[in-house]
Order: sequence, then structure tokens, then C-alpha cells
Amino acid sequence: MNIKTLIDLTMPITAQTPVYPGDPKPKIEPAATFAQDGYHVSRLVLGSHSGTHVDAPFHFCEHGWRLDDVPLTYFLGRGIVIDATGKAEGEAVTMADAAPYIPKLSPGTIVLFHTGWSQYAGTKRYFRHPYVAPDVIEAMLGRGVRTFFIDALNIDPPDGSSFRAHELILGANGVIGENFVNFERIDFDDPYIIALPLSLPGCDGSPVRAVAVQWA
Repeated sequence: MNIKTLIDLTMPITAQTPVYPGDPKPKIEPAATFAQDGYHVSRLVLGSHSGTHVDAPFHFCEHGWRLDDVPLTYFLGRGIVIDATGKAEGEAVTMADAAPYIPKLSPGTIVLFHTGWSQYAGTKRYFRHPYVAPDVIEAMLGRGVRTFFIDALNIDPPDGSSFRAHELILGANGVIGENFVNFERIDFDDPYIIALPLSLPGCDGSPVRAVAVQWA
């Protein structure tokens, strides 16, 4: 197969990349330079949930799968974009929004919640994002979905009042991806999604390089 369209869904990791309050802020600095050493090496300091990233079940479940336990198949597959644009700050994506898509879901489907909130990255409004209601997650888990991505800082409420979506998904040994971008550019059916984590044995999550592919 040939690639017809390739869309980068990844937020760049820089010192300005927004992080969940309290998480380590990314820091990238020279460790070796061409002028002094004859080559370049950079030192990276960042949290496991920096930029576009995935959460392994161990993130919220003491005995859940760690990153290296999660099958790589969870990080690539057919995507379904849930149109949740037009939501206000702190507003939930509800069953009314999700209902038209539920019959299309099956095991192996990657759900992409398109809130449009990635456009606010770098502003204070990015931290006042929409979230996904727990009954939506429950319905999708019931269809066999185990991979949930969102173009916002967090899949749960921005005020930290509940982490129910995290608890439901990770408790079912599913995975969550946050801080995705460019969902609005996926204007074709059945995008193939790839969001592979780094190989970090025993870890709770990892940054990813995520893309949507349209095959020719």
C-alpha cells in the first residue's frame, strides 16, 4: 500500500510545551556542541506525560499493566474521529455527542475525541478544556475499545474534581492519549492511527510521535 495522506498529530516538545500542573516541565539543552566536542548531543529532561503522550494502566492502577506490558497493537489501528467541537470550557462530551459513532466501534478501534482545544495550546485557556463524560467511556469500553485519544490536556475535568475516565479506561487495561493536535485535518474516512511510545520498561507512560495515515 502507498500513503496518500500523512498528518502529524504530535505537539512539539519544547520548554513552552504545556504540562499538567505539577508535572515536570520539559528542558532541552546542549550536552555537547560541535564547537567544543566535534559533535552535537542534547540533554533532555521531561516527564513521562510530556507533550503528545500515552498513559499506561500503571499510571492510575498500582497493579495495572506497565508500559512494556501493553501490546503494541493498542497504539496503532483504525481511528474514529468523534466530533466534539463547539464545547465550552469545562463542558462534557456527552452520550448525545457520541451516540452516532457508537455502532461503528469495535475491538481495535482507536477513538479520537476532537474538541478543537489544541488551538489554545500556549494559552491559559488550554487548561480549561472540555472532558469526556464517564458514561461515554463506559459505552465505548462495552464495544471493546481500549484506546482513547483526545486533543486536550486531559480527558477528565479540568478542575481535577474527578479522574473517572482515567479510572475506567486504565482499570480496563486500556490506554489514554492526550495533547494530540491536528484532528481537524483528518478529513477522510477510516484514518489509520499510529502513536507508538518509547520503550520504557516499567514506566507509567511515554511521549509518542503520532500520525494519521490515509492509504492510497
